[in-house]
Amino acid sequence: MTENMDNNDVLNEKIPAEKFAFVQENENLHDRELQTKARGFFADAMIRFRKNKSSVAASYILLFLILFAIFAPIISRYDINDKDPMYVNYPPYVPALAKYGFLDGGRNIDSQNERSMDIWRGIAEETGLDPVNRIIGQTETKEKYRGEWRTRTTYSIEINSYYAYGIMFRNFNYDDYADLQKWQNETGIQVIYPYTDPELTNNSTNANIWYQVDSSGNAVKDKDGNFKPAYSTDTATQGAPYNSIRIKGDDGSWVYSTAKSGSVQCRICYYNYYIYQNGHEPSYLLGTNVMGNDLFCAIGLGARFSLVFAVLVSAINLSIGAVYGAVQGYYGGAIDMTLDRISDILSGVPFVVVTTLFQLHLAQKVGPVVSFLFAFVLTGWIGMAALTRKQFYRFKSQEFVMAARTLGASDWRLMFKHIFPNAIGTIITSCALVIPGVIGSETSMTYLGIIDLSSFAGTTIGKLLSQGQAAATTSPHAMLWPSVFIGLLMICFNLFGNGLRDAFNPTTRGVDD
Repeated sequence: MTENMDNNDVLNEKIPAEKFAFVQENENLHDRELQTKARGFFADAMIRFRKNKSSVAASYILLFLILFAIFAPIISRYDINDKDPMYVNYPPYVPALAKYGFLDGGRNIDSQNERSMDIWRGIAEETGLDPVNRIIGQTETKEKYRGEWRTRTTYSIEINSYYAYGIMFRNFNYDDYADLQKWQNETGIQVIYPYTDPELTNNSTNANIWYQVDSSGNAVKDKDGNFKPAYSTDTATQGAPYNSIRIKGDDGSWVYSTAKSGSVQCRICYYNYYIYQNGHEPSYLLGTNVMGNDLFCAIGLGARFSLVFAVLVSAINLSIGAVYGAVQGYYGGAIDMTLDRISDILSGVPFVVVTTLFQLHLAQKVGPVVSFLFAFVLTGWIGMAALTRKQFYRFKSQEFVMAARTLGASDWRLMFKHIFPNAIGTIITSCALVIPGVIGSETSMTYLGIIDLSSFAGTTIGKLLSQGQAAATTSPHAMLWPSVFIGLLMICFNLFGNGLRDAFNPTTRGVDD
């Protein structure tokens, strides 16, 4: 007894009596409402999707590509009908950045001898637009010429392709010639340059040779190494009066045109003439293609068509394939076997053959785009139907379906209210992966020339790739940028689809990594 009292005293000392209290004294106990919000199916899927870092990164890149396709043709100062006949397959060039050595229209050329270097120098001195960005290197070789050894120097240089065109001959009617002079006076930009004397230039057909040359075509220079002008002063050959600004050094005696059968021919600086025609300097962020189109605008326009077309095909194939596969998988038996044989027959027809036949016959009646759409829809839904059928076989014997059937649910409700939502993860993933498949097929068909959608869409990525292939060695940018775009689009769509597959998988709902 004494020992028990001692134990009670110890307990009383360690835990004061006032700390003992009933938490729910005199309260009615009942179930309480959950304090957290219920998580929906899509909210739960988004949580799982965000855990997939590669899919999240792909979705951001995909969003950028879609925004590019939407806004690139809008913000570009060019449209698909703007085609410059001279600036063809030219590299990227932005005047505001060119002075910093970035997007300067640079192109490397080798084996430039002294005569070639004189031409580049002549362009710079006459127009003020130096086409040589930098000299990469030079090579000196000794060769024997007429019994004597001499040193020959060749240069490797980087040129500004847009300045390198320099001067060209161009014919104008008298009204256009007068308008061009008027514009020169208003802007102070020299477009027309003095005509050259054929005798002093050795009858050269190169409009950039404005200086005297000898019989071998080499520049004749003074003792200081400067060019000697070869401008014509023969007013008898003048095509029309010149009443505009003159180049530096002209005392009014140089002739600026010559008569050519009802028109005048003159030497013009094409870069400045471009400004006269378009109201701005040439500026191509991604360069130009073989048609002289701005690639920035052309890629955006082609991608816009490809995306819209692919989403439309995917939606149609999803609608047809989901219904077809649902009927197969739910009813099974003879219905499934009959419908499956129909699918087998259609799937055996090669897609290229279908596309070609439709383009040869159906396109004449409904147009190439609708004909191409029919070619995709004819067999494109088969894969979606097979996938849906498989999912229905998987879920139709589950307990929740049997319970709903016992309660009197109709076949339609069982198919699309109970079974289909459980298969939606796999179906959505497949639908997302159909889009890059359609884009890839469309690009392949237009690249191979089997179908031409340019009359409707303006251009396509496949068409740009086909055009760029011809100049892949000299102008790699013409094929590079369309290839980069279509490559990123295909990769990102596949990564995005894989992320959707994992996110919408019902077996992982509520599972935390």
